[in-house]
Amino acid sequence: MRVKSVAAIIVAAGSSSRLGQPKQLILIDGEPLLQRAIRFAQEAGAAPVIVVLGAHRELIESRVNFSAAKIVINDKWQEGLASSIRAGISGAEPEIPATAGFLLMICDQPCLMAPHLRSMIGLFSAQPEEVIVASTYAETRGIPTIFPRSAMGDLRSLRGDQGARGLLLHSRWPVIEIPLEGGEIDIDRPEDLDHLR
Repeated sequence: MRVKSVAAIIVAAGSSSRLGQPKQLILIDGEPLLQRAIRFAQEAGAAPVIVVLGAHRELIESRVNFSAAKIVINDKWQEGLASSIRAGISGAEPEIPATAGFLLMICDQPCLMAPHLRSMIGLFSAQPEEVIVASTYAETRGIPTIFPRSAMGDLRSLRGDQGARGLLLHSRWPVIEIPLEGGEIDIDRPEDLDHLR
């Protein structure tokens, strides 16, 4: 079986205003969360790995090694998550002829590991038709999620701060669910960081 090419789009453009510091640079075992996300996407076989930056971009670029990723700048990051997804899709355009799907990720899911992403890409590649492969946790579908290339128009039409959740709830494609234990844990507030540590 030939593995379908999956481009990873890591959305990391937010200002982390509730946290009070860039969550992209929070350290887990000495590694910034964003660096960790890039490494996991690469280890899972995603290519290319695209990182969407916005707020704090100069600081982030100075502290994260982007040699394994392509940086896309979202100057409209204040519009919300959807603007970063659109920017990431645009950044992937040169690779689209060879890309079968898009793996949407954020960087602040501390329970996410490379084997989960590898399983997602494997499930996506094994399907004879176009599907969505979505992580499930806390009784809902969420990211990381792989969308087929034919969803590109839908992803480009997203607006606001809800991301792609609506596409998961009302999908035009079959959805394969893969559980991600602890996927609901993210780092938005100082107390989340205290709990992580």
